[in-house]
Amino acid sequence: MKTGVEQKDSLKNIHNRLSKSVKLRDVAGVDTEMLQGSLSTNVTDLVTDSRRVVPGSAFFAIPGQRTDGNNYLDEVLERGASTILTSQPDLEIPNNISAIYTKNPRLELAKYAKKFHGSPDKFLNIVGVTGTNGKTTVTSLARHLLERPGRPVGLIGTVRYHLGDREVPSFRTTPEAPDIYPLLRSMMVAGCSEAVMEVSSHGIHQSRVAGMEFEVAVFLNLTRDHLDYHGNMESYFCEKRKIFNGQNGHLPKVAVINSDCPYGKRLMDELPPHVHVVSFGEDKNATFRARNISLSPSGSEFILDSPFGSSVISSPLLGRYNVLNVLASVSITHALGMDVSTAIHKISNFSGVDGRMEKIEKGQGYRVVVDYAHTPDALRNALFMLRECTKGKLHLVFGCGGNRDKGKRLEMTKIACAGADRVWATADNPRTESLQEIFNDMRKGSKNSKLKFVDDRRRAISMAMDGAVEGDCVLIAGKGHESFQEVQYTAIPFDDRVVAGELISAKQLAS
Repeated sequence: MKTGVEQKDSLKNIHNRLSKSVKLRDVAGVDTEMLQGSLSTNVTDLVTDSRRVVPGSAFFAIPGQRTDGNNYLDEVLERGASTILTSQPDLEIPNNISAIYTKNPRLELAKYAKKFHGSPDKFLNIVGVTGTNGKTTVTSLARHLLERPGRPVGLIGTVRYHLGDREVPSFRTTPEAPDIYPLLRSMMVAGCSEAVMEVSSHGIHQSRVAGMEFEVAVFLNLTRDHLDYHGNMESYFCEKRKIFNGQNGHLPKVAVINSDCPYGKRLMDELPPHVHVVSFGEDKNATFRARNISLSPSGSEFILDSPFGSSVISSPLLGRYNVLNVLASVSITHALGMDVSTAIHKISNFSGVDGRMEKIEKGQGYRVVVDYAHTPDALRNALFMLRECTKGKLHLVFGCGGNRDKGKRLEMTKIACAGADRVWATADNPRTESLQEIFNDMRKGSKNSKLKFVDDRRRAISMAMDGAVEGDCVLIAGKGHESFQEVQYTAIPFDDRVVAGELISAKQLAS
C-alpha cells in the first residue's frame, strides 16, 4: 500500500507541473532515436489526434485501423507542433521541428504520458480490472465498498469517470495514456488514495496502460469477444495476462482471480511466484467462496466463506453471475488491506450500475429490464438469471454489432432462441455493415418460428412489449447504458432505457 506521505510529495511535483511545458529530455524514452532538433525543445502536451494539436504539442504519428497519423503532418505542423514522433524515419519534416524515430509510437506515448503528468500511478493504489464480462459492475461496486467519509475513490470505466470531487461522462472504457494520467492526477488532487479502473484487452494491446503500476490486478473471466481484433482466444487471453505477469511493465502486488473460470485457473498456474493470489468463486478452495446461493427477483443471498469466517451476504444485484461480481469486489477490499466486514455491510445499499440489469418501472404489469449483454456468455447468463425469477414468458430484444466478430452472431442467436420464449432480432450498432448482412449471419443460428427480424430497434422493443402480459419479462439486451446507435460513422441518439420508458407510457395512455 502506498502511504499518504508519498502521495503528498507527489502532489508537490504535480502542482509544479500543472499548466507548464516541460523539456523534451524530461519525458523522452530510451528506445528512440533523435532524427533532428534538440532535447531542449519545450513540450506543452502530448496528442495523437491532429485536431487537438496546439503550439508546443508533441504529436505521436500512430498508424491506426482506419487511418495513419503520418498522413496528417501538414495539419499538425500548421497548428504549431514542436515535436513529431514517428515510426517512419524518412519523412520530410522542417528543420525547426524536433523529430524522433521510434519503432513503437504507442508504447513511447505511454512512457511519455506517465512522465509528463508526474507519474501519479506511483502514488495511488490502483486496481486494474479485466475480463470479458462484469468489469463495469465490479469497478463500480468496489468503489462503493472502498469509499469512506473524507476518502473518495477514483474510477475509470465504461459508463463514467469519478475523479474524487466530480464525475464526467466516459468517452472510452480504457482511455489513451495522455488521457488516463491527467484523470489519475485529478483524483490525487481531489484527495483520492485509491482508484479502480476497467482495463480492456484493446487498451492492453495498444499500450494505453503500458508501464502503469497496478497495486491489484483483477481477472473476472474470459469468454468469446473481440475475436475480430485478437484473432483467437489464445491471443485474447495472452493480452489479458500481460497485466499480471509483468509483460505490461510492472507486476501487481496482488492478483485477484476467478478460480471458477478455466482461464482463471490457468492464469494462477502461470503467475510469477512472488505475486500474491486472492481467488474467488464457488470453488471450494477459493479464498472468498460463495455457497448456498439463493436467487430471487430482488437479488441474491448466499454464505460467504473467507479467511475471516463465514457471513451471510444479501445483494441487490440480480443473478448468479453477479454473485461472482460481489465476490470479486469484496476480494479487492481485502487485497487493498481494507476491513472486509465493513465492506460486507455496505453491499446491501449498492444502487447498481446504469444499464446493467436495470429495471424500467412505469407501473406496467410485466417487467422490463435493460442490460449491456452483448457477448454470447453475457446473454446466456442474463437469460438464465431472468428465467429463474420469471413466472411467465421471457421476451428478448437483441442484435449483433456490425464490423465485429461475425462468428458470435450465430452463437448468440442460438442462445437467444434457447433461452427466451419470443425473440426479436434488431439493429445494434450496425456501423458501416449492412443490417441485412448481419441478419443473414444471425439466421444461421436458428430457423425457429419464435425468432422475428425487425430493422427498427424502437419498433422491435414496442412489438416485444405488445406481446407481454402480467408475470412476463422483456429483456432489452446489447446496449445497456449507451445512448446512441452507430450507423455509418455517425452516432444517432438512441437510449434503450429512455425508449422503453416512452413506449410503456404511450401504451398505457392508449389503453
